[in-house]
Amino acid sequence: MATKEKIIELIDKNQNGIEHLIDKKVQIWTEYVLFSGLWWMGVGLSIIPWIIWFVIRKRDSTDRLLYTAFYIMTIAVVSDILGDQFGLWHYRYHVIPVIPTYFPWDITLIPVTMITLIQIKPNINPWFKAVFFSLLASYLAEPFFNWLGVYEPDNWRYSYSVPLQIIFYMSAHALSKRNQFSKLTIEK
Repeated sequence: MATKEKIIELIDKNQNGIEHLIDKKVQIWTEYVLFSGLWWMGVGLSIIPWIIWFVIRKRDSTDRLLYTAFYIMTIAVVSDILGDQFGLWHYRYHVIPVIPTYFPWDITLIPVTMITLIQIKPNINPWFKAVFFSLLASYLAEPFFNWLGVYEPDNWRYSYSVPLQIIFYMSAHALSKRNQFSKLTIEK
């Protein structure tokens, strides 16, 4: 059994290796990715969909939809980090080099698309929208970003994303329908 000191030494050595690799990644990003066409595309995809959504959103549903969007962002970022760290896929042309996920995908494209689908035609069966979204994301968006060279599915198939995207959408839909919030009061 390893001693506490040995465990600390191994963890610190691993951490130093990670820091060295991150430094190298930032250097490569600065020299080759920053201000490239795909970097600018990522910046645009991070901002423009939110502007469009802000214009077309249902004003009286803004808070509820933003609440849902933050939930979606959290799930997307955590899922993407896990997929990246376990070698299922990786991204190139990061907007922000130290974030292992593709910022526009997790922070803008997925949440904005989902909350837009939630607010448009709210009487359509959510399962239909979930399947539509999952097929769109899995068989159009993922292959497109792969073709561009931004996304590389190492040990992942597009079909694996379909059930996950359906679950993500349905959970976001359910969350968007919640209205059990009490008013905040000042405690004395």
